[in-house]
Amino acid sequence: MIKVKEYRGHIRNWEALCEELGIAKSLSREAREEAILIKAYETWGYDMANHMHGMFAFALWDDVEQKLFCLRDQFGTKPFYYYVTADGRLLYGTMIRQIMEQEGFVKELNEKLLQIYMSLTYVPGEETFFKGLMKLLPGRYLVWQNGKMEITRYWKPEFHPDESKSLEEWADEVHKTLQEIMPETKAADEEIDSFLSGGVDSSYVLAMSEASAADSCGYEEERFDESKLAAETAKLLNVEFNRCVITPEQYFDIVPYVMYHMEQPLADASAIAFALGCRATAEHTKLCYSGEGSDEFFGGYNMYRNAERYGDNLKTFYVGNTNIMKEDEKKKILKNYDENVLPINLVKEIYEENEGLDPLSKMQDVDIQIWLEGDIYLNVDKMSEAAGLEIRMPLTDRRIFDIASRIPSKYKVNEEQNKVVIRTAAAKVLPEEIAFRKKLGFIVPIRIWMADERYNQDVQAKFHSEMAAKFFNVEEIQAIFDEYVGGNSDNWRKVWTIYTFLVWYEEYFVKR
Repeated sequence: MIKVKEYRGHIRNWEALCEELGIAKSLSREAREEAILIKAYETWGYDMANHMHGMFAFALWDDVEQKLFCLRDQFGTKPFYYYVTADGRLLYGTMIRQIMEQEGFVKELNEKLLQIYMSLTYVPGEETFFKGLMKLLPGRYLVWQNGKMEITRYWKPEFHPDESKSLEEWADEVHKTLQEIMPETKAADEEIDSFLSGGVDSSYVLAMSEASAADSCGYEEERFDESKLAAETAKLLNVEFNRCVITPEQYFDIVPYVMYHMEQPLADASAIAFALGCRATAEHTKLCYSGEGSDEFFGGYNMYRNAERYGDNLKTFYVGNTNIMKEDEKKKILKNYDENVLPINLVKEIYEENEGLDPLSKMQDVDIQIWLEGDIYLNVDKMSEAAGLEIRMPLTDRRIFDIASRIPSKYKVNEEQNKVVIRTAAAKVLPEEIAFRKKLGFIVPIRIWMADERYNQDVQAKFHSEMAAKFFNVEEIQAIFDEYVGGNSDNWRKVWTIYTFLVWYEEYFVKR
């Protein structure tokens, strides 16, 4: 007998799976998805994920063989953690706090990760900030039997450029595939909103969806506020528009809440705004679309336009979307610096895998395997879960990636534009000025706010605390802060990265 011990997610192709596996479609969603997991395991065994589309992480117990089977989806949209106790038991789950509460868990800081965090601003790879607590990486499954663990990789990103199609043909394939996927992302009886920024991805998802409302975050500072562009798109598409205006007071007040619910420190400043957006949206709906995945699949980041210039040098420095603090600087600020703990070591195997690919594909491969899992999907999952909001990401789909992986780089990024294919596809349902609008990113006025004495009191207090002195040379981090306040606004990321770690550490190692 197979039992579902742990599950979080949404199985998109449930209708097709119900037909194939002989499961009643009339079951409640919870009963239906549990039945799919059990029947899929009985039918396909360890290969079951290759028959499923969606977002999922789960653990199944096989009573007959006395073994545990745990799996995380291909892109890592849902987290899964595990921990082996001193007496040889396996603790596991989709939430770190859930594991911490179990007998046998010993809470210790994995301090060496701080060195990586100071550069990347998130927690990449298998390890976590809790010693011994590991992440099951995307596209892997874990088997635990007779006290032994075996982890197998069942899927990885692969790129096979196909020069036989035109730009328009690729755009047609993307558009047609998204048309097929969208009905799977929402059941007939579900009401759904859609997050909307000024960018093409969220606009395209909204245009292709049955969402009844669009939700956006904005600021009083006009130069940072994309919500006016979002409001224009919502009006064009004839959907209700909800705007959450974020004040600096709200932003700084919610930081401890975010770091606690994130469970790992995350210095992505947009995560705080996203948390506020999730809470505002959850007041009127429990289900929302979001556009994550497209930038990494289709070449959306402006730095991708430098790919050819970087060439083979990529493997010497490119570790993903962020790399804010170099080794010399970390040596100065960290009390315990280890010459052997380097961010580049995290991606060596990825570069070995993608040897022979063009530079853009290599950059995308690194970001899909490191950045998406460690930052983007972690943020979406943890902040929506904390707010009681379920988020579905139609563009994060194996079928969409399958197309993106075959598109030549020249149709992803050129001298004038990034994400060319997805923009061309979006132009089928959106005006060109929206589909081809320059990428702005999810901008936050943090670089201005944090220099203001009205808002940075806790930052200053943390920098001067005994807690900070455990990890940092306080005079060195204060120098970074003083330089930032003195006008070097580029230092804001370094200040924010140090601060978010200290807030997280206080939440998990001081308060509790």
